[in-house]
Amino acid sequence: MKKDKLRSLLALSIFLVFTSCNKNKTQNTAAVADPMPSFPVTQIHAKTVTGYQEYPTSIEGIVNSAVRAKVSGYLQKVFVDEGEKVRKGQILFTLETQSLSQDAHAAQARIHVAQVEVDKLIPLVEKNIISTVLLETAKANLAQEKANYSSISARINYGTIRSQVDGNVGAINFREGALVSPSDQKALTTVSDISKVYAFFSLNESQYLDFLQNTKGENLSEKLTNFPAVNLILANGSLYAEKGKIETSTEQINQNTGTVSFRAVFKNPNQLVTNGNSGTIQIPVIYENATIIPQKATYEQQRNIMVFKLDKQNKVVASIVEVKATVDQLYVIAAGINLEDHIVVSGIGKVKNDMTISPKVVSFDETIKPIATLFKN
Repeated sequence: MKKDKLRSLLALSIFLVFTSCNKNKTQNTAAVADPMPSFPVTQIHAKTVTGYQEYPTSIEGIVNSAVRAKVSGYLQKVFVDEGEKVRKGQILFTLETQSLSQDAHAAQARIHVAQVEVDKLIPLVEKNIISTVLLETAKANLAQEKANYSSISARINYGTIRSQVDGNVGAINFREGALVSPSDQKALTTVSDISKVYAFFSLNESQYLDFLQNTKGENLSEKLTNFPAVNLILANGSLYAEKGKIETSTEQINQNTGTVSFRAVFKNPNQLVTNGNSGTIQIPVIYENATIIPQKATYEQQRNIMVFKLDKQNKVVASIVEVKATVDQLYVIAAGINLEDHIVVSGIGKVKNDMTISPKVVSFDETIKPIATLFKN
């Protein structure tokens, strides 16, 4: 009986020792399996970056000459085609002027009759046979007939329609045989000089005040002169090769739209852009010695932009930052973070507030490098 009791006690002791060893082994294994998590962190530095404010724009040639008929008539001949380059004075269209030519012949005949009447009366006046009043009346009639003929001749000349400027022919809205007149709503065509193009865009009242307050110069003319060159983004998203210059502003706020209109000019040597093109104007904004952070180092919480700062005990603390501007894949920070602060720059989704981490320090310049685009639409 005593032997059985001793055996039971011995077995219990062995079990307790074995269980204790396994527990210690499990704890040690857990300690090895769950090391302190490591995340890349970087120290904030000041950098000068250039961002862009963007505005939709419409584009026109520097000269757009609407070609219209000065007299009514049937379109007899079209001498040019759409897109063709023409010179000032070149014939574009001719109108049928047969009826006007007949009127001109009749007018010439009336001039001849009036001239004969004047020639007949001159010697009679010289001999005091008739009053000078009759001669002066005949001369006035002759002058009137000559003026009538000049008017008809001018109308005949108007039947030959020439370009008033150097440029390119736009859409031709009437073809041979069409009846045209000065009152037509559509022009025959438009000749445009697109060696340079105008880009028109608008700023709202707040943006216009920012422009006036932040641009160097005593007046609008000086501010426009000092304003940096602007970019043009074409409708397909590509950057236009030529830089533009803002030339003019209306200076007045449109009461209907609440905006101020601006006009920039771009050289167009290859005629890549033309009337009716659309695009986007990019106005550069330089942020000197700004506090910047990569967007990938942030997350959004209740519409607030958040970062994880690292304290001296390697504990991360969630902090709200105020964003002044977005430049590519960077945020320009107005408040909430200071130079020399350390922040977690990647793996944000795995970080929790008050978590202690093992920081892996990375270069600040490396963290703000743009991410290369592998695929384009």
